[in-house]
Amino acid sequence: MFRQSMFSGILIGLGACGFLALGGIPGAVIFAFGLIGVVLSGVPLYTGRAGVMPLRKTPALVGIWLGNILACVVLGLLVVSLGGEMADRAGTVVDGRLAQGPWRSFLRAAGCGLIIDIAVWLYRTTKNLAPVLFGVPLFILCGFYHSIADVVYLVAAWKWDSAILWYYPIIVIGNYVGCNVRRIVLPQEKK
Repeated sequence: MFRQSMFSGILIGLGACGFLALGGIPGAVIFAFGLIGVVLSGVPLYTGRAGVMPLRKTPALVGIWLGNILACVVLGLLVVSLGGEMADRAGTVVDGRLAQGPWRSFLRAAGCGLIIDIAVWLYRTTKNLAPVLFGVPLFILCGFYHSIADVVYLVAAWKWDSAILWYYPIIVIGNYVGCNVRRIVLPQEKK
């Protein structure tokens, strides 16, 4: 499962790189490549599994998260080594995120978790990619934060600030909370 988690991290990391390369609406749309790849291949992604895995499987979810972020660290390092506009845009993205503070960052991460969970759930239910294709640009254009993609941005920005010590854990927790809204609202749903 760890290797599969790394592959899903590669897919999301490539989507994040696409966003850094294009920015705006085109970048948000091209980012969907990552989540489409995840749902079609069935590889485990933290935000795709956080709302469906039982609490007793938390160690497996942590393993998925670690595989995801390891792959995104490598892609972030690739962006750093290439330099140029992508690395500059990553710095701008990270500066904007850190400026939000803990509470707003948590809410933005929860919003992303909610959208990703619903998009993946609708795909699994209908086998229709439209929720994924629209869900990813929706969370990006709303300014919501994805804990796995953010690893690419954080590494590519190459700005190690003490604020990252509060920022990243809050994003991971916020994504988890958002991913579990459906589980709370629709408890009868089989996960």
